[in-house]
Amino acid sequence: MQATRTAIADVFLIEPTVFGDERGFFYESFNARAFTQATGADVQFVQDNHSKSAKHVLRGLHYQSEQPQGKLVRVTAGAVFDVAVDIRPQSPTYGTWVGEILSAENRHQLWIPAGLAHGFMVISESAEFLYKTTDFYAPQHEKCIRWDDPTLKIAWPLQGNPPQLSGKDAQGQLFLDTKM
Repeated sequence: MQATRTAIADVFLIEPTVFGDERGFFYESFNARAFTQATGADVQFVQDNHSKSAKHVLRGLHYQSEQPQGKLVRVTAGAVFDVAVDIRPQSPTYGTWVGEILSAENRHQLWIPAGLAHGFMVISESAEFLYKTTDFYAPQHEKCIRWDDPTLKIAWPLQGNPPQLSGKDAQGQLFLDTKM
């Protein structure tokens, strides 16, 4: 496994070692010892989630104001543009975002520590998205930042198509109103 720091120091792009031949492939999608060694993060995951979304669906930017979740995210079918936003007020990268293409083909993962907002947009016909979390989903604490926040200026790969949003995501707050 190779872990590369992004512009937000605690966010890592994870590239697993893949073994393949004419029969197919094999890789460890998670190994606690290797993960801790590569990222310095000693985490315990408590929940796995799996979603499927159509092209142009944009989910996020989500975070929990209490019970913040660290997330290890990956795609098993299709491709997404995945985004993490640092919303930790004391962080030197507060207000910074990073975006990565995650796909079934590249098998990349993104480690997003607790205290960051997260979202993704499907850029293939559909995508299946899996993520492990370090705390349980707490809907009473869930918040959402607008995908098109004017302060963050995230460069979503819209290609002239408006994103498909849930009603909840369409009501996201401005980044400047974010409270952790």
